[in-house]
Amino acid sequence: MSTRTTPLRVLSRSDLADVPITPAAVVRAVEEAYLALAAGDSDNPRKLSVAHPDGWSVAYAMLGRDGRRRVVAMKTSYKFDPSHDRSTKRYYTTITLYDDATGMPIAMMDCARVGALRTPAVSSLLVRETIRPGARSVLLIGTGTQGRNALPHLLAANPQLDRLMLYGTHPDGLKAVHEQLAVHNPHLELENVADPREAARTADVVLATAGPGTSVALESADLAPGSTVVLVGYGLAPSTLVDADRVVATSAQQMSLTGTDMAGPDGKLRGVNAELPQILSRRIEGRTRDDERIFVYNSGLVLTDIAVAHALAERAIAEGRGTEVALWD
Repeated sequence: MSTRTTPLRVLSRSDLADVPITPAAVVRAVEEAYLALAAGDSDNPRKLSVAHPDGWSVAYAMLGRDGRRRVVAMKTSYKFDPSHDRSTKRYYTTITLYDDATGMPIAMMDCARVGALRTPAVSSLLVRETIRPGARSVLLIGTGTQGRNALPHLLAANPQLDRLMLYGTHPDGLKAVHEQLAVHNPHLELENVADPREAARTADVVLATAGPGTSVALESADLAPGSTVVLVGYGLAPSTLVDADRVVATSAQQMSLTGTDMAGPDGKLRGVNAELPQILSRRIEGRTRDDERIFVYNSGLVLTDIAVAHALAERAIAEGRGTEVALWD
Protein backbone atom coordinates (compact mmCIF):
# COMPACT_ATOMS: atom_id res chain seq x y z
CA MET A 1 0.00 0.00 0.00
CA SER A 2 1.29 3.47 -0.88
CA THR A 3 2.58 5.63 1.96
CA ARG A 4 2.05 8.81 -0.03
CA THR A 5 -0.36 11.27 1.57
CA THR A 6 -3.74 11.25 -0.17
CA PRO A 7 -5.67 14.36 0.88
CA LEU A 8 -9.36 14.84 0.21
CA ARG A 9 -10.68 18.33 -0.53
CA VAL A 10 -13.93 18.93 1.37
CA LEU A 11 -16.12 21.66 -0.12
CA SER A 12 -18.91 22.89 2.12
CA ARG A 13 -22.14 24.58 1.12
CA SER A 14 -20.65 27.97 1.91
CA ASP A 15 -17.49 27.16 -0.08
CA LEU A 16 -19.63 26.50 -3.15
CA ALA A 17 -22.33 29.13 -2.68
CA ASP A 18 -20.71 31.85 -4.79
CA VAL A 19 -18.35 29.90 -7.04
CA PRO A 20 -18.76 31.70 -10.38
CA ILE A 21 -20.27 29.62 -13.18
CA THR A 22 -22.53 30.83 -15.98
CA PRO A 23 -25.83 29.20 -16.95
CA ALA A 24 -24.34 28.54 -20.40
CA ALA A 25 -21.44 26.62 -18.83
CA VAL A 26 -23.82 24.54 -16.73
CA VAL A 27 -26.00 23.73 -19.76
CA ARG A 28 -22.93 22.75 -21.76
CA ALA A 29 -21.66 20.43 -19.01
CA VAL A 30 -25.05 18.74 -18.69
CA GLU A 31 -25.40 18.28 -22.46
CA GLU A 32 -21.93 16.73 -22.66
CA ALA A 33 -22.89 14.27 -19.93
CA TYR A 34 -26.00 13.15 -21.82
CA LEU A 35 -24.08 12.80 -25.09
CA ALA A 36 -21.42 10.66 -23.39
CA LEU A 37 -24.14 8.42 -21.99
CA ALA A 38 -25.85 8.12 -25.37
CA ALA A 39 -22.51 7.19 -26.97
CA GLY A 40 -21.90 4.44 -24.42
CA ASP A 41 -18.89 6.21 -22.90
CA SER A 42 -20.45 6.56 -19.43
CA ASP A 43 -22.36 4.46 -16.92
CA ASN A 44 -25.43 5.47 -14.93
CA PRO A 45 -26.62 2.45 -12.88
CA ARG A 46 -29.97 2.34 -11.15
CA LYS A 47 -30.07 4.11 -7.79
CA LEU A 48 -30.35 2.25 -4.49
CA SER A 49 -32.79 3.32 -1.80
CA VAL A 50 -33.74 2.41 1.74
CA ALA A 51 -36.65 3.79 3.76
CA HIS A 52 -37.84 3.55 7.34
CA PRO A 53 -41.01 1.40 7.43
CA ASP A 54 -42.90 4.16 9.24
CA GLY A 55 -41.83 6.81 6.76
CA TRP A 56 -39.47 8.63 9.09
CA SER A 57 -36.60 8.68 6.64
CA VAL A 58 -35.46 7.78 3.15
CA ALA A 59 -31.93 7.50 1.76
CA TYR A 60 -30.52 7.09 -1.75
CA ALA A 61 -27.15 6.13 -3.18
CA MET A 62 -26.23 6.80 -6.81
CA LEU A 63 -23.00 5.72 -8.51
CA GLY A 64 -21.86 6.97 -11.90
CA ARG A 65 -18.89 7.03 -14.27
CA ASP A 66 -18.33 9.90 -16.69
CA GLY A 67 -16.11 8.35 -19.34
CA ARG A 68 -15.30 11.60 -21.12
CA ARG A 69 -14.29 13.54 -18.01
CA ARG A 70 -12.65 10.41 -16.56
CA VAL A 71 -14.51 10.95 -13.29
CA VAL A 72 -16.22 8.40 -11.06
CA ALA A 73 -18.57 9.64 -8.35
CA MET A 74 -20.96 8.58 -5.63
CA LYS A 75 -23.90 10.75 -4.67
CA THR A 76 -25.86 10.13 -1.48
CA SER A 77 -28.94 11.77 -0.04
CA TYR A 78 -30.74 11.34 3.27
CA LYS A 79 -34.05 12.90 4.30
CA PHE A 80 -35.36 12.69 7.86
CA ASP A 81 -38.93 13.90 8.11
CA PRO A 82 -40.77 12.30 11.04
CA SER A 83 -43.49 14.92 11.42
CA HIS A 84 -43.73 16.11 7.80
CA ASP A 85 -43.19 19.75 8.64
CA ARG A 86 -40.35 22.18 8.11
CA SER A 87 -39.38 22.36 11.77
CA THR A 88 -38.37 18.68 11.95
CA LYS A 89 -37.21 18.00 8.38
CA ARG A 90 -33.52 17.27 7.85
CA TYR A 91 -32.03 16.78 4.40
CA TYR A 92 -28.41 16.14 3.49
CA THR A 93 -26.95 15.37 0.08
CA THR A 94 -23.29 14.96 -0.86
CA ILE A 95 -21.22 13.86 -3.83
CA THR A 96 -17.67 12.48 -3.82
CA LEU A 97 -15.60 12.74 -7.01
CA TYR A 98 -12.61 10.61 -8.02
CA ASP A 99 -10.21 11.19 -10.93
CA ASP A 100 -10.39 7.97 -12.98
CA ALA A 101 -7.24 8.91 -14.91
CA THR A 102 -4.95 9.27 -11.87
CA GLY A 103 -6.84 7.28 -9.24
CA MET A 104 -6.83 10.28 -6.90
CA PRO A 105 -9.81 11.78 -5.05
CA ILE A 106 -10.96 15.17 -6.29
CA ALA A 107 -13.43 16.36 -3.67
CA MET A 108 -16.25 15.53 -1.31
CA MET A 109 -18.84 18.27 -1.57
CA ASP A 110 -22.27 19.41 -0.55
CA CYS A 111 -24.69 18.79 -3.39
CA ALA A 112 -27.32 21.48 -2.78
CA ARG A 113 -26.03 23.94 -5.38
CA VAL A 114 -25.30 21.13 -7.82
CA GLY A 115 -28.96 20.14 -7.84
CA ALA A 116 -30.10 23.74 -7.94
CA LEU A 117 -28.15 24.27 -11.18
CA ARG A 118 -28.37 20.85 -12.81
CA THR A 119 -32.17 20.59 -12.89
CA PRO A 120 -32.90 23.90 -14.69
CA ALA A 121 -30.09 23.14 -17.14
CA VAL A 122 -31.76 19.83 -17.99
CA SER A 123 -35.09 21.62 -18.44
CA SER A 124 -33.47 24.08 -20.83
CA LEU A 125 -32.23 21.24 -23.04
CA LEU A 126 -35.58 19.47 -22.92
CA VAL A 127 -37.28 22.68 -24.06
CA ARG A 128 -34.69 23.34 -26.77
CA GLU A 129 -35.33 19.92 -28.28
CA THR A 130 -39.15 19.99 -28.08
CA ILE A 131 -40.14 23.64 -28.56
CA ARG A 132 -42.20 24.47 -31.64
CA PRO A 133 -40.75 26.74 -34.36
CA GLY A 134 -41.48 30.41 -33.74
CA ALA A 135 -42.12 29.97 -30.01
CA ARG A 136 -41.50 33.06 -27.90
CA SER A 137 -43.47 32.85 -24.64
CA VAL A 138 -42.90 30.95 -21.40
CA LEU A 139 -44.89 30.64 -18.17
CA LEU A 140 -42.93 29.76 -15.05
CA ILE A 141 -44.92 28.37 -12.12
CA GLY A 142 -43.15 28.43 -8.77
CA THR A 143 -40.62 30.70 -7.04
CA GLY A 144 -38.58 28.26 -4.93
CA THR A 145 -34.99 27.24 -5.61
CA GLN A 146 -35.83 25.67 -8.97
CA GLY A 147 -38.02 28.58 -10.01
CA ARG A 148 -35.32 31.09 -9.18
CA ASN A 149 -32.76 29.33 -11.38
CA ALA A 150 -35.13 28.32 -14.18
CA LEU A 151 -35.19 31.33 -16.49
CA PRO A 152 -31.44 32.13 -16.80
CA HIS A 153 -30.73 28.51 -17.75
CA LEU A 154 -33.76 28.29 -20.04
CA LEU A 155 -32.64 31.42 -21.90
CA ALA A 156 -29.05 30.18 -22.19
CA ALA A 157 -30.33 27.41 -24.47
CA ASN A 158 -33.41 29.19 -25.85
CA PRO A 159 -32.51 32.87 -26.37
CA GLN A 160 -35.47 33.43 -28.70
CA LEU A 161 -37.88 33.34 -25.75
CA ASP A 162 -38.66 36.96 -24.96
CA ARG A 163 -42.15 36.97 -23.45
CA LEU A 164 -41.67 35.81 -19.88
CA MET A 165 -44.51 35.23 -17.41
CA LEU A 166 -44.32 34.21 -13.77
CA TYR A 167 -46.90 32.87 -11.35
CA GLY A 168 -46.17 32.60 -7.64
CA THR A 169 -47.73 33.41 -4.30
CA HIS A 170 -44.73 34.29 -2.14
CA PRO A 171 -43.57 37.94 -2.41
CA ASP A 172 -39.97 37.12 -1.46
CA GLY A 173 -39.88 34.33 -4.04
CA LEU A 174 -41.29 36.54 -6.77
CA LYS A 175 -38.69 39.19 -5.98
CA ALA A 176 -35.89 36.60 -6.03
CA VAL A 177 -36.90 35.28 -9.48
CA HIS A 178 -36.87 38.84 -10.86
CA GLU A 179 -33.49 39.55 -9.29
CA GLN A 180 -31.93 36.34 -10.62
CA LEU A 181 -33.18 37.08 -14.12
CA ALA A 182 -31.80 40.62 -13.95
CA VAL A 183 -28.32 39.31 -13.11
CA HIS A 184 -28.09 37.22 -16.27
CA ASN A 185 -30.62 38.80 -18.64
CA PRO A 186 -31.06 42.45 -17.61
CA HIS A 187 -32.58 43.42 -20.96
CA LEU A 188 -35.65 41.18 -20.54
CA GLU A 189 -38.88 41.96 -18.72
CA LEU A 190 -40.74 39.46 -16.56
CA GLU A 191 -44.49 39.80 -16.07
CA ASN A 192 -46.15 38.58 -12.88
CA VAL A 193 -49.51 36.98 -13.75
CA ALA A 194 -52.48 36.55 -11.44
CA ASP A 195 -54.18 33.71 -13.30
CA PRO A 196 -51.86 30.85 -14.35
CA ARG A 197 -54.58 29.14 -16.40
CA GLU A 198 -55.22 32.20 -18.50
CA ALA A 199 -51.48 32.69 -18.98
CA ALA A 200 -50.98 29.04 -19.95
CA ARG A 201 -53.45 29.40 -22.82
CA THR A 202 -51.01 31.77 -24.54
CA ALA A 203 -47.72 30.17 -23.46
CA ASP A 204 -45.51 28.20 -25.84
CA VAL A 205 -43.65 26.74 -22.86
CA VAL A 206 -44.81 26.00 -19.31
CA LEU A 207 -42.24 25.20 -16.62
CA ALA A 208 -43.93 23.71 -13.54
CA THR A 209 -41.44 24.05 -10.68
CA ALA A 210 -43.80 24.69 -7.75
CA GLY A 211 -43.62 22.89 -4.43
CA PRO A 212 -46.04 20.20 -3.22
CA GLY A 213 -48.19 22.76 -1.41
CA THR A 214 -49.21 24.58 -4.58
CA SER A 215 -52.90 24.96 -5.42
CA VAL A 216 -52.11 25.12 -9.15
CA ALA A 217 -52.69 22.02 -11.27
CA LEU A 218 -53.03 23.03 -14.91
CA GLU A 219 -55.23 20.69 -16.96
CA SER A 220 -54.66 19.73 -20.58
CA ALA A 221 -57.53 22.04 -21.58
CA ASP A 222 -55.52 24.99 -20.24
CA LEU A 223 -52.63 24.43 -22.64
CA ALA A 224 -52.06 26.06 -26.01
CA PRO A 225 -51.78 23.96 -29.18
CA GLY A 226 -48.16 23.14 -29.94
CA SER A 227 -47.03 23.91 -26.40
CA THR A 228 -44.29 22.17 -24.43
CA VAL A 229 -44.93 21.62 -20.72
CA VAL A 230 -42.12 20.55 -18.40
CA LEU A 231 -42.83 18.97 -15.02
CA VAL A 232 -40.01 19.60 -12.56
CA GLY A 233 -41.94 19.76 -9.31
CA TYR A 234 -45.68 20.40 -9.12
CA GLY A 235 -48.19 22.50 -11.04
CA LEU A 236 -49.53 20.13 -13.71
CA ALA A 237 -52.50 17.78 -13.45
CA PRO A 238 -52.31 14.19 -14.77
CA SER A 239 -54.44 15.14 -17.79
CA THR A 240 -51.48 17.08 -19.22
CA LEU A 241 -49.67 13.77 -19.52
CA VAL A 242 -52.67 11.59 -20.39
CA ASP A 243 -53.83 13.86 -23.23
CA ALA A 244 -50.39 14.81 -24.57
CA ASP A 245 -49.60 14.10 -28.21
CA ARG A 246 -46.04 13.16 -27.28
CA VAL A 247 -44.17 12.35 -24.06
CA VAL A 248 -40.47 13.04 -23.54
CA ALA A 249 -38.43 12.24 -20.42
CA THR A 250 -34.85 12.38 -19.27
CA SER A 251 -35.28 8.72 -18.32
CA ALA A 252 -38.32 6.49 -18.85
CA GLN A 253 -37.18 4.29 -15.99
CA GLN A 254 -36.95 7.21 -13.57
CA MET A 255 -40.36 8.48 -14.65
CA SER A 256 -41.90 5.06 -14.00
CA LEU A 257 -40.54 5.19 -10.45
CA THR A 258 -41.10 8.82 -9.44
CA GLY A 259 -43.95 9.93 -11.71
CA THR A 260 -46.70 7.67 -10.41
CA ASP A 261 -48.74 10.63 -9.14
CA MET A 262 -49.31 11.53 -12.81
CA ALA A 263 -51.13 8.27 -13.59
CA GLY A 264 -54.41 8.50 -15.49
CA PRO A 265 -57.92 7.63 -14.31
CA ASP A 266 -57.20 3.97 -15.00
CA GLY A 267 -54.24 4.05 -12.62
CA LYS A 268 -51.71 3.56 -15.42
CA LEU A 269 -48.79 5.85 -16.21
CA ARG A 270 -48.52 6.96 -19.82
CA GLY A 271 -45.49 5.60 -21.69
CA VAL A 272 -42.55 7.66 -22.97
CA ASN A 273 -42.01 8.31 -26.69
CA ALA A 274 -38.43 9.57 -26.45
CA GLU A 275 -35.65 10.09 -23.92
CA LEU A 276 -33.36 13.12 -23.87
CA PRO A 277 -30.07 11.26 -24.55
CA GLN A 278 -31.64 9.71 -27.68
CA ILE A 279 -32.83 13.11 -28.86
CA LEU A 280 -29.53 14.89 -28.24
CA SER A 281 -27.64 12.18 -30.14
CA ARG A 282 -30.11 12.64 -33.05
CA ARG A 283 -31.38 9.07 -32.91
CA ILE A 284 -34.96 10.24 -32.49
CA GLU A 285 -36.83 13.53 -32.90
CA GLY A 286 -38.00 15.53 -29.95
CA ARG A 287 -40.94 17.05 -31.84
CA THR A 288 -42.55 15.58 -34.95
CA ARG A 289 -45.29 18.19 -35.65
CA ASP A 290 -45.65 21.89 -34.98
CA ASP A 291 -49.08 21.45 -33.37
CA GLU A 292 -48.09 18.64 -30.97
CA ARG A 293 -48.67 19.27 -27.29
CA ILE A 294 -45.63 17.73 -25.65
CA PHE A 295 -45.40 16.65 -22.01
CA VAL A 296 -41.86 16.56 -20.64
CA TYR A 297 -40.77 14.88 -17.41
CA ASN A 298 -37.51 16.11 -15.87
CA SER A 299 -35.97 13.62 -13.45
CA GLY A 300 -32.32 13.52 -12.40
CA LEU A 301 -29.53 11.26 -13.60
CA VAL A 302 -26.41 11.13 -11.45
CA LEU A 303 -24.25 11.74 -14.55
CA THR A 304 -25.59 15.28 -14.77
CA ASP A 305 -24.82 15.79 -11.07
CA ILE A 306 -21.28 14.57 -11.74
CA ALA A 307 -20.84 16.99 -14.64
CA VAL A 308 -21.99 20.04 -12.69
CA ALA A 309 -20.21 18.98 -9.49
CA HIS A 310 -16.94 18.52 -11.36
CA ALA A 311 -17.27 21.94 -13.00
CA LEU A 312 -17.92 23.58 -9.63
CA ALA A 313 -15.15 21.62 -7.89
CA GLU A 314 -12.56 22.61 -10.51
CA ARG A 315 -13.42 26.28 -10.07
CA ALA A 316 -13.54 26.09 -6.27
CA ILE A 317 -10.21 24.26 -5.99
CA ALA A 318 -8.56 26.69 -8.42
CA GLU A 319 -9.59 29.49 -6.04
CA GLY A 320 -8.17 27.62 -3.04
CA ARG A 321 -11.54 26.98 -1.44
CA GLY A 322 -12.39 24.15 0.88
CA THR A 323 -10.42 22.14 3.45
CA GLU A 324 -7.99 19.33 2.79
CA VAL A 325 -8.53 16.34 5.06
CA ALA A 326 -6.01 13.49 5.36
CA LEU A 327 -8.81 10.95 5.54
CA TRP A 328 -6.74 7.95 4.52
CA ASP A 329 -3.58 8.69 6.52
